[in-house]
Amino acid sequence: MKIPDFNDVLAARERVKPFIHRTPVLTSSYVNSLAGCEIFFKCENFQKAGAFKVRGASNAVFGLSGAEAKNGVCTHSSGNHALSLSYAAGRRGIPCNVVMPRTAPQAKKDAVRGYGGLITECEPSTTSREEVFAQVQAQTGGNFVHPYNDPRVIAGQGTCSLELLEQMEDFGGGLDMVVAPIGGGGMISGTCLTLSRLAPDAQVIAAEPEQADDACRSFKAGHIIADDAPETVADGLKVPLKDLTWHFVKNHVSDILTASDPEIVDAMKLIWQRMKIVMEPSSAVPLAIILKNKDIFAGKRVGVIITGGNVDLARLPWLKKD
Repeated sequence: MKIPDFNDVLAARERVKPFIHRTPVLTSSYVNSLAGCEIFFKCENFQKAGAFKVRGASNAVFGLSGAEAKNGVCTHSSGNHALSLSYAAGRRGIPCNVVMPRTAPQAKKDAVRGYGGLITECEPSTTSREEVFAQVQAQTGGNFVHPYNDPRVIAGQGTCSLELLEQMEDFGGGLDMVVAPIGGGGMISGTCLTLSRLAPDAQVIAAEPEQADDACRSFKAGHIIADDAPETVADGLKVPLKDLTWHFVKNHVSDILTASDPEIVDAMKLIWQRMKIVMEPSSAVPLAIILKNKDIFAGKRVGVIITGGNVDLARLPWLKKD
């Protein structure tokens, strides 16, 4: 599989420009005082389809030839990639079939259907997801757009940090670090791809839930360790690394830090309360690891990618369970 390069990121930016937002960068003096560093939040929760994944999905869909697009596209996803691919496919006027865990947030399922995507449900495990997907792809003949282990997707995700670095000119300089969540590694890979070219001295830190810490364990072991069905409040980060994303993680990521589910929920609640930003639990993991490891980030200029805002309002993690 082709490893994307920075030219692919530049091509992706032009390809996806008509279909995405240039999302804002926001700051909070209160959050900075708590963290002991300057944090610049790249707000992909304001993105089309509510998540950064529309970048990679749009790059893949609009990069297809007519023959490749004939049978539409298909994928498996816990939510944000599914709805982002449905959005992009709808804009191109081609079908989109997605396999989603039956436990995926209802808000994300509703969004997929709202964009015209067709859902086939599976059990909440990597094994079930891939088995059901193989059946769906065989039936539809759609072009497979992997949620993250796809050079087209990674190049598209790289446009997020490209924008962030450009927007930092409005804040008087560059960044010492960029922190993003890690599940399968698509956003982290795109971030590595862009920063290694434009800001090679900036560290890329991946943030992961303790209860789905396979990327952290892989990083320490030097090879991919995959969990089949981890349980965490950060539902978008349950999937394992694959060969393409592992290439970027092992070669460019400086460290992978973890936070517990209660720490993630506290960080999510903090951003909702103080910055009035709706983010999903997966997006709160970077702030959670910063607050947990203040010595590492002390005095630094830190970019944080808020990856999405597709949260089920009826199931907020701080609400009492029935």
